[in-house]
Amino acid sequence: MVGRPNVGKSTLVNRVIGARSAVVDELSGATRDRREFEADWAGRDFIVVDTGGWEAGSDGDLSRAVREQAEGAVSGADVVVLVVDGLTEPTDDDMGVVSILRSADAPVVLAANKLDNTAAERGADRLWGLGLGEPHAVSAYHGRGVGDLLDAVVNALPERGEAPETGGAPRLAIVGRPNVGKSTLLNRLVGERRVIVSEAAGTTRDPIDATAMIDGVEYRVVDTAGIRRKPRVDEGADYYAVLRAREALAGADVALLMVDACQGVVHQDQKIAAEIVDAGVSAVVLLNKWDAVDEELMEKTERSLPDRFGFLSWAPVLRISAETGARVGKLGPVVEAVLEARGRRVSTGRLNRDIRRWTLAHPPPAKSGRRPTIQYAVQAGTSPPTFVLFTSGGELADSYLRFLENRLRESHDFVGAPLRFVARTRPKR
Repeated sequence: MVGRPNVGKSTLVNRVIGARSAVVDELSGATRDRREFEADWAGRDFIVVDTGGWEAGSDGDLSRAVREQAEGAVSGADVVVLVVDGLTEPTDDDMGVVSILRSADAPVVLAANKLDNTAAERGADRLWGLGLGEPHAVSAYHGRGVGDLLDAVVNALPERGEAPETGGAPRLAIVGRPNVGKSTLLNRLVGERRVIVSEAAGTTRDPIDATAMIDGVEYRVVDTAGIRRKPRVDEGADYYAVLRAREALAGADVALLMVDACQGVVHQDQKIAAEIVDAGVSAVVLLNKWDAVDEELMEKTERSLPDRFGFLSWAPVLRISAETGARVGKLGPVVEAVLEARGRRVSTGRLNRDIRRWTLAHPPPAKSGRRPTIQYAVQAGTSPPTFVLFTSGGELADSYLRFLENRLRESHDFVGAPLRFVARTRPKR
């Protein structure tokens, strides 16, 4: 889907895929990077790519990068859908896009959007003059005419090929505050300028999925919007970008938490780390821009890690530079170890022997004159590893559950994996 800003590309994408996944905002420029979605129509599966607004004459660094992303999407497309505003005359930006698409290798389907009724549809006839064939009158907002448009798209697609198997690849979500280097890392892992990188904070709005090969293993890597403190509803696209970043985090296997080493661990980094723990996602902490940090700040950051990330002490820490690629090569083995720990199981016999030994040496604290007893324990699941404790005589304190977690981590390799405990108290007879 290509076109100038604010013609309704993202709204049309949402209509095609049947979900509100692409960020939509009344202000132009809500979409910047290209983002891929799975879709199907008339028994045919395909990938629809949402792109940023194409301003042919814009010279700004960010606008030029958005245009380059759209051009990259066109170069790899089997069919290009040009979306124009059917209520207005073609603008210079529209004509600039048309001139480029005329030389494209892929067939072009013209969508005249915002035509909500039969009277408005008659105005689409003037778009024959663009030389791109029949203009398809649609209303992305109401769904009018979208089926006929998709019929034209499916008819223009090449013969069905063998679809690559990517659904089972582990998902890595790159999360962090704005402007800590998340998009730079994704581009480094993918090996191309897949995501726009800008000094302006908040450049990325949609979660961007890309396939990356790390040490010969395929991963789905998601670059997310910077999670800021207390986003407000009136902040429009940025507010929904943060919500989608949290959704991407919840669907990930491993979160790569990026921290700006030049600034050290700040309060918002701690808040994001807490969200990782709540989501039950495994984690790796990446101290980015490490090469730009002087020795004094290095030492200060190192000292602050146990205190600032105490509840994330189980996550391995890598000191990298996404810009230069320094030590990014260490990420593959670490992620592999974290994923292995995420699926690790402890046998029921071994688990109960360990817990019996730990409780004898350090019994649970009494509460209201009653001391709880752990009768039996079992690992109920993985991803994340979850343990159920059957108790009697009262509830286990949170501090004692942390004690058991620490003992489990010392005895079994759960590096990078959160551990969950469910305590069930047997009722009195």
